[in-house]
Amino acid sequence: MLALPGRIFPLITRDILLAVPLFVFMGVMLEKSNIAEDLLGAMGDLFGSLKGGLGISVVLVGALLAASTGIVGATVVTMGLLSLPTMLKRGYAPSLAGASIAASGTLGQIIPPSIVLVILGDQLSNAYQEAQRAHGLNATGVISVGDLFAGALVPGLILVIFYAIYIAIVASLKPQMAPVTPRDKSVHMSRFLIRVLKAMLPPMLLIIAVLGSILSGYATPTRGAALGAMGAILLAGYKLADSPYNRKMILAAAAGLILLVVIDLTNIDIRFNQEAWRAAERIGLTAALLFCGLALLGTAAALSVLHKKGQLAAVSRSTMHITSMVFVILIGATMFSLVFRGFGGDELVARALAATPGGTVGALVLVMIVMFVLGFFLDFIEITFVIVPLVAPPLLAMGVEPIWLGVLMALNLQTSFLTPPFGFALFYLRGVAPPELTTTALYKGIIPFIGIQIVVIFLVAFVPELATSLPKLMGQ
Repeated sequence: MLALPGRIFPLITRDILLAVPLFVFMGVMLEKSNIAEDLLGAMGDLFGSLKGGLGISVVLVGALLAASTGIVGATVVTMGLLSLPTMLKRGYAPSLAGASIAASGTLGQIIPPSIVLVILGDQLSNAYQEAQRAHGLNATGVISVGDLFAGALVPGLILVIFYAIYIAIVASLKPQMAPVTPRDKSVHMSRFLIRVLKAMLPPMLLIIAVLGSILSGYATPTRGAALGAMGAILLAGYKLADSPYNRKMILAAAAGLILLVVIDLTNIDIRFNQEAWRAAERIGLTAALLFCGLALLGTAAALSVLHKKGQLAAVSRSTMHITSMVFVILIGATMFSLVFRGFGGDELVARALAATPGGTVGALVLVMIVMFVLGFFLDFIEITFVIVPLVAPPLLAMGVEPIWLGVLMALNLQTSFLTPPFGFALFYLRGVAPPELTTTALYKGIIPFIGIQIVVIFLVAFVPELATSLPKLMGQ
């Protein structure tokens, strides 16, 4: 107990965990400002005339929402409320409609920037350092959250592609399960495309900016999350603004932020404490101050709009609830691990894994089975905070590649959250589903998606380069 305060303070002041409330804020803001709803409607109109087009659009929107929220429950509930009634109304089989929403909603586990990956990356980094110290691991260096983001990107995209292919195959073989929705011919094609682009481009550009800044090394995950939160404020403020003046100010703020980044990339020194100023530096500093002013004024205008509409308080309160839950679980897991290690539990786990038949492969399979079963009863936060610190150091000491291990763990938990009868995603969706979607139909429809998950897990397990090649490429 005396050691607990000394463990809590470094946890709650850890820089990387600041990304959690910022990513949560970004996701909740996009959800509550109906940007996600507009995105879904636009994608449905765009792909609706294709076989299985509406189902494919749901998967794609689920992937984008997953990348913007990173919260499984939020994505599944949002998609269930927005798209499930539309899919059923357009004649989709309840089993296919419900399963595609539940499956795409869990993509928040694996597609970066994801809170799951932020927390898992932090825990794996600690476990890697502990394995180096306590288990005689010869490898040097650290594992960053950005590395795990890069490692999870390719498997996440493979899942999206496989989901879409499955829905297209079902629509071709059984058209009655996924009927075609013809486009409204009364709307001119140019107007239709403009409406689709207006709904799709802003959130997509925001996600690309956040991910690109992190993966390129330009920003840390925490700074990338701050960029995402700022971008979400500007997007929501622009969408909800009634005054043309406010919209112009918000657009000026976005332009100012972009131009600030451009100045930063030019390598012009714009620090204030220089003794000898060159002309380019004076011009660069003046421009940077001007763009900062634009960004501040536009952000103030966006915050004013959100405050008047009641969105700012609702989003902030929701962010506070989710963040508090994460950190309370983190503190509880820290106390558990202190007691567990005080009684020699970590040594017991290490010995059990070392004694597992099959060596490293057997130990890895055992850990994956245990985490899969625990996923029936515990949320990913509890599993990540409690289980990963116990099992990861011995596995890493056996020579398991940390990024590969992290991606396998994330995929494994994602599959667990989809598996009947305990899958969290299924319960989330069932809570907001209309009566037409029965529990039996949902369980029946989700089985092929679980099969896809297992195929991707085996793909990553047998072809580790799917998870490790991009981080290595980014590190060069």
